Amino acid sequence: MGKKLSHVKPDGSVRMVDVGRKRASVRAATAEAIVRMNAAAHRALKAGTLIKGDALATAQIAGILAAKRTAELIPLCHPIPLTHVDVAIRLRGRDAAVITCTARCVGQTGVEMEAMTGACVSALTLYDMCKALDRGISVESVRLIEKSGGKSGPYRR
Repeated sequence: MGKKLSHVKPDGSVRMVDVGRKRASVRAATAEAIVRMNAAAHRALKAGTLIKGDALATAQIAGILAAKRTAELIPLCHPIPLTHVDVAIRLRGRDAAVITCTARCVGQTGVEMEAMTGACVSALTLYDMCKALDRGISVESVRLIEKSGGKSGPYRR
């Protein structure tokens, strides 16, 4: 049958995995989220004229804060001493914002969830700040782009 889920005990209940015996290593992960909106919201975001203020800087800060608090949001995640978090937002075409969140640490478990949480919360913040111009905004394609470090080795989408 192959691999088993490490968070599920034989009786079906869940647990937080014990990483205490693992060696610390440098770990990194990058995740991406795409936010789609109408042309008017995209223009206002690009021009920096949204009524709520600088949405791009606010979304970057929100993503960084979210990455730092991932263990409080995702029940079985370990608190991780992050050494770096970066959120970049690129406006694409006439209707999209591409958010990339990269997280790094020296630790015993990976930072994929921190990168994905950062990208998600950054995307939700853009939604919140642009919703007055478009109630149909969508957050799409939240996904892991790459990761490195740890026993399972590198991954690239």
